[in-house]
Amino acid sequence: MTGRPDEHVAVATRLSTLDRYLPVWIGLAMATGLLLGRAIPDLNDWLDDVKIDTVSLPIAIGLLAMMYPVLAKVHYTHIGDELTDRRTLALSLLLNWVIGPLLMFTLAWVFLADLPELRTGLIIVGLARCIAMVLIWNDLAHGSRELAAVLVAVNSLFQIAMYSILGWFYLTVLPGWLGLDTADLDVSMWDIARSVLIFLGIPLAAGYLTRTIGEARKGTDWYEHTFLPRIGPIALYGLLFTIVVLFALQGEQITDNPLDVARVAVPLLVYFALMWGGSFLAGYRMGFPYDRNASVAFTAAGNNFELAIAVSIAVFGVTSGQALAGTIGPLIEVPALVALVYVSLWTRRRFYPTTA
Repeated sequence: MTGRPDEHVAVATRLSTLDRYLPVWIGLAMATGLLLGRAIPDLNDWLDDVKIDTVSLPIAIGLLAMMYPVLAKVHYTHIGDELTDRRTLALSLLLNWVIGPLLMFTLAWVFLADLPELRTGLIIVGLARCIAMVLIWNDLAHGSRELAAVLVAVNSLFQIAMYSILGWFYLTVLPGWLGLDTADLDVSMWDIARSVLIFLGIPLAAGYLTRTIGEARKGTDWYEHTFLPRIGPIALYGLLFTIVVLFALQGEQITDNPLDVARVAVPLLVYFALMWGGSFLAGYRMGFPYDRNASVAFTAAGNNFELAIAVSIAVFGVTSGQALAGTIGPLIEVPALVALVYVSLWTRRRFYPTTA
């Protein structure tokens, strides 16, 4: 049983125009960014000169706007319940910090063995686990907001502690063991921590304080049914704005290197499909309910592109192949994860009919 067609139509008619045609708006945002990057030669320099940490200020504003409404929806009093489910946390850690980096390393060497800069950049993307856009994809797919918040926080802590170590292992140690070319990644733990504190700490604190103060002063009913619907669209506006700015920053580099884009796109598509599909299948076989399974799958599939780009630029330079590979990451990830949102919703109707 998958639900009656008229029920699906009714759900679709309740969606806003922004939600209903999100893939269209994302496509237009990507095209707009690329066109702006080509049409205004100085735009790249202007956007890149204004920074928070090592990330462009406009991108930072977009990320914060994108994450705040989602984190304001989280029921923080339920967070403790998520920490008691050891199977979910164990699967997520395994997927994010063992399988994900190893899979990206393998795909990078299989598809880009003759392009060392792009290969290194792709491995750097694989090491940067998602702590930002995953909240949007999870929310669109009706995953558990509380579990997503926990997994993002856990990923952030592991990112601070392990990113430099894993970079050394996958770029120097493991290739050396296998007789392959090696590379160096000189990035400090504080650089990673500072990025996490800014791009997760600020919206997380804002979301927590908003819910705590809002419910205390106006009540839960007002907060859930009046306030949250008002700020909800800000997340998608922030997403679209971030995409425009990101693609404007690297538009010329992307359009000048279409073959490189295609070469990097193939392993990325394979990566997203395998990580999301493998994660969702594992969670389904372990008996996870849909909302938790979706959260684990999207957390496993997504990557922290802003960190990967910032690290690649800081270590190898803004015009490097490593930075180009990092930039191609969201070019492929955004439409791929949007497609997986629809796949996820289909699996909910097909395999979890009682929750559809």
